[in-house]
Amino acid sequence: MKLAAFILTVTTLSSSAFASTPPSTTTQCESDKYHQYVDASLNWYQQLVTLSVAKDPQLKDVGDWFLAGREHHFHFNRDAVDWYLANDKDKLQLALPVESWLNLNQADIKELASQPTALGQAAKLAFNDRQSKPHPKNYALRSAFAELLTHPAQIEKPLNAYNEKMNAISAIQCQ
Repeated sequence: MKLAAFILTVTTLSSSAFASTPPSTTTQCESDKYHQYVDASLNWYQQLVTLSVAKDPQLKDVGDWFLAGREHHFHFNRDAVDWYLANDKDKLQLALPVESWLNLNQADIKELASQPTALGQAAKLAFNDRQSKPHPKNYALRSAFAELLTHPAQIEKPLNAYNEKMNAISAIQCQ
């Protein structure tokens, strides 16, 4: 019994020491880079929804639903990248463009969703979004997006802002 208590204490202390170890400069840079990608992506989707709703106010409800799903997706990915950076960098493809760093399939996400952690909760939200029935006006929103994207002049300002941000993110070298 004393041996089990000792092992548990040592294990707890060891994991506490690892948990308090600050990330390396490279890891922090990679995390910051991915966070910037998430922010740029969410901002882009927000701009698309805003423009679509401005043209058709009846799309507000589906736009809000869509943005909530995008937030769940990107926040989960951000949390997963941070977790893998700290615990298992081999799961990330850091030599690829930032938007391709994380490659999890449905089974991976489902497995993560079963864990009683903050990452597990974020995975559960993202997984449930993927499994849920689409909003009744989802097609109308996607059609509005397609309409915007076929007329670049209508989205020039947010598209240029997104492209500039993505170029700046791509230029970040973490070493």
